[in-house]
Amino acid sequence: MKKILLLLTLPFLASAQDAQDQIIEKAAKIHKRVLTIDTHADVPINMMKDGFDISVEHDYEKDGSQIDFPRMKKGGMDAMFFAVYLGQGKRTPEANAEAKKNALAIFDKIHEAVKLHPDMAGIATTSKEAYRLKKDGKRAVFFGMENGWPIGDDLKNLKLYYDRGLRYITLSHSLNNDICDSSMDPDGPEHNGLSKFGETVVQEMNRLGIMVDISHVSDSTFYDVITLTKSPVIASHSSCRALCNVPRNMTDDMIRTLAKNGGVIQINFVPGFVKRPSEQQELSMKALRMKLRQTDLSEQDRQVLQEEMKASSKKYEHDLPTVKDAVDHIEHVIRLTSADHVGIGMDLDGGGKVQGLHDVSQIGAITEELVRRGYSEKDIAKIWGGNVMRVLDQVEKIAKTL
Repeated sequence: MKKILLLLTLPFLASAQDAQDQIIEKAAKIHKRVLTIDTHADVPINMMKDGFDISVEHDYEKDGSQIDFPRMKKGGMDAMFFAVYLGQGKRTPEANAEAKKNALAIFDKIHEAVKLHPDMAGIATTSKEAYRLKKDGKRAVFFGMENGWPIGDDLKNLKLYYDRGLRYITLSHSLNNDICDSSMDPDGPEHNGLSKFGETVVQEMNRLGIMVDISHVSDSTFYDVITLTKSPVIASHSSCRALCNVPRNMTDDMIRTLAKNGGVIQINFVPGFVKRPSEQQELSMKALRMKLRQTDLSEQDRQVLQEEMKASSKKYEHDLPTVKDAVDHIEHVIRLTSADHVGIGMDLDGGGKVQGLHDVSQIGAITEELVRRGYSEKDIAKIWGGNVMRVLDQVEKIAKTL
């Protein structure tokens, strides 16, 4: 009887395997053809460390890094926005000057890395440049700035960064700044949205052609930006609050409002923004994050805390969300709006990681899941890069009229 059941089952198993093979083959072809863009990559954090070479393939299991040029090529990642990131520090003239100096050093490091390896990558500031670099078989490196702190109180700094290649600014990070309120400041709101200075920052970004990024900002800041901006805005690395109820994620109303504005939300793959962690893990990570936010930490203390965070993440690795969980967020946005207003900003090297996708070489898994769910190549092309390039083009076009 067992042999008979096995014989009857074999054709169904073979059929299922054939279907899976067809999905993988179809996804691979689509993945190769479309322009793939991730709008938030924290690889500059590693690039600023002594000895890290972005032109060399690294091993995630050995050093925890997730991005380099060889792995981008292996995974079929055509373009990434490298984040000029500075955690919020003191808001004094001296601290602002130091933030500007440090931001410029990150710009210089990225430019230097690309200049050293022209056979691997090129700087991109427009959609045309991204498509050209893909055609040439090279990686496109865009610039984003995570946290507007390096602007200080001087709007002229925006033009300075724009001329270095900057094409979006995340207005705040995890603490309030002089521009706006953050979604996660433990002290609560300071400006009840955008500050007066923040309003001028948004207007100047519109005028220059820099995309306004509302990831990390408070809900009131988001609505202030939407009311004020002349151009579409982006959320470079945010997910859906309806699926994971944390302040960093966007509500359904915010997502619909963003779509009406013509903007796009780029889904974040940080585990705690994809799926709520267990209570024990959440308390552990929250305590570590609060310690890391201290502005007077020594570099040694910061490294110790970062190692503790890595150890905590490893301990709870079996609870990590999956690629399917992350794609659920993409699908949620599509159901609320359309395939025209969602993209991907995984936050790799900044905490982004799900089961089945530990580094940039494994991003084909996202395309496979989208194909498995029946999405067309046209929609997949929009999700992977078409939508954010449309916004970039629109922001550039509107800037010429202001």
